[in-house]
Amino acid sequence: MSISWFLFETVGTIAFAVSGSMVGLAKRMDIFGVAVLSILTAVGGGILRDLLMGITPPLAFRTTSGLLLPIGTALVVSVLYTALKVSRKEKKYLMFMYNISDTVGLAAFTVTGALMGLGADNHPYILPITLGMSTGIGGGILRDLMAQRVPVVLRMDVYASASLAGGLALCAVWHSGYTVAASWVGFSVVMLLRLGAIYFGWQLYHPRPLRSSRKKSKSCDE
Repeated sequence: MSISWFLFETVGTIAFAVSGSMVGLAKRMDIFGVAVLSILTAVGGGILRDLLMGITPPLAFRTTSGLLLPIGTALVVSVLYTALKVSRKEKKYLMFMYNISDTVGLAAFTVTGALMGLGADNHPYILPITLGMSTGIGGGILRDLMAQRVPVVLRMDVYASASLAGGLALCAVWHSGYTVAASWVGFSVVMLLRLGAIYFGWQLYHPRPLRSSRKKSKSCDE
């Protein structure tokens, strides 16, 4: 694996561990529950990626850092959380931190998944893009299911689609010969799309049935 892969893998692990810990704290879980959500969010997508690639046991179980890093992150987040007096303003700040960490994790793991797919022969686009999206959204789905929430990928339109776009951009730049820049392009595309969606409220097209003219006229008469 390249240095950039390890960089994005580490950044993604920490970022998703933070988001998982914050969900656990918001659900008023004890420290064990917070650590479990942190681990699931941080390594869940990577485990799915490795299983799809036929890598057994998954990379998360081959080194101590695979589990110790999200556990340590959960402890740090929990300690910092207990030191806060959460006001309305600080709640907005916590939500901002959650969105940022979740976005960084999505972008970083999209890159690591796509890079692993590009390492396989004769799979220029479909496999890398699929692995990138699976790695990016897998941990968040496990986190939300364990926290008894509707998975964020089903609630936010520009989420999996942002990962899809980032993986496509990464592959396009990679096959153009700019292998070093490809990772940063893919990462940047996911970040820009997600942050734009958060700030501007971007949504995908929602098909809606047309209201009949009779209903419209009836409502006007009433």
